[in-house]
Amino acid sequence: MQTECVECGAVITVSEDVMQGEILACSDCGAELEVIELEPLTLDLAPMEMEDWGE
Repeated sequence: MQTECVECGAVITVSEDVMQGEILACSDCGAELEVIELEPLTLDLAPMEMEDWGE
């Protein structure tokens, strides 16, 4: 399956066994993308992890 990076528009090839919630990386811009829906295949920018600095 193929889709476009929501950040830069590059074509991303996704394996057939991809799961909802999986995080993928764009090979062109390095953006981390989350699989939101499988039918149709929908990607969005993955949420940024916040650092807790040991709190």
